[in-house]
Amino acid sequence: MCMQILRFKPDLVITEKGLSDLACHYLSKAGVSAIRRLRKTDNNRIAKACGAVIVNRPDELQESDVGTGAGLFEVKKIGDEFFSFVVDCKDPKACTVLLRGASKDLLNEVERNLQDAMSVARNILKNPKLVPGGGATELTVSATLKQKSSAIEGIEKWPYEAAAIAFEAIPRTLAQNCGVNVIRTMTALQGKHANVDNAWAGIDGNTGEITDMKERKIWDAYNVKAQTFKTAIEAACMLLRIDDIVSGIKKKQAPGAGQAPSKPQIETEGDADGVILLLVSLLFSSSGGISYY
Repeated sequence: MCMQILRFKPDLVITEKGLSDLACHYLSKAGVSAIRRLRKTDNNRIAKACGAVIVNRPDELQESDVGTGAGLFEVKKIGDEFFSFVVDCKDPKACTVLLRGASKDLLNEVERNLQDAMSVARNILKNPKLVPGGGATELTVSATLKQKSSAIEGIEKWPYEAAAIAFEAIPRTLAQNCGVNVIRTMTALQGKHANVDNAWAGIDGNTGEITDMKERKIWDAYNVKAQTFKTAIEAACMLLRIDDIVSGIKKKQAPGAGQAPSKPQIETEGDADGVILLLVSLLFSSSGGISYY
């Protein structure tokens, strides 16, 4: 088995399985370094970086399967652990980002932030469209729904009003996180977005001020924002259907109690908390990685 590998004169052999001491002896005698028990994902990245092809059995190995794009293989000690580096690749299709932190909690936080940033960059490359951040998009949608509801009569306008209130949860949460007066900030934002010309107005997460998101260059990915809106509305519709099934049992009414249904009272922070919390959780936990500043 070792001779089948050595006849191609490699410098480094990487396997996802174990490697016996005898095999290590023959490979080391021939001047070949070996790495064993590598994760499949890491093995795929190394293959992309150096242009190699992963084979399952040594007898299937061909000259074209050997990666020749790697420039240097070295082992470095960082802290108390040893790390293997494959650097100076000619045309790498993959890379590794090494993160360091004072503690595991800090390192995990840095890793999450980096993952979010890479997800945002990927979404922008796939669909290069941006919308203003800082809650400006949600308030614009909310103002549009309120205007739409004013032109509708009857109970058909209730869903528009409920959705408009639910969309205000994002800028309200941003205002709370900034430590500013939530009521005054929301009132000022609603007043600005009542005019179509102020659709860029949003909350600056650093100062808590109402500023122009276009000037501050605070953006969100369009495809992520659109998907979160769709997911939130679909989840709310699903819960409403379930509620209809549960409460669909007819009860006997007293004589003369057949009055027309009255419009439910929806308060900004009262009865609509269930819908608002649902939209907030869906908007903030989406996989696209929405970035608010």
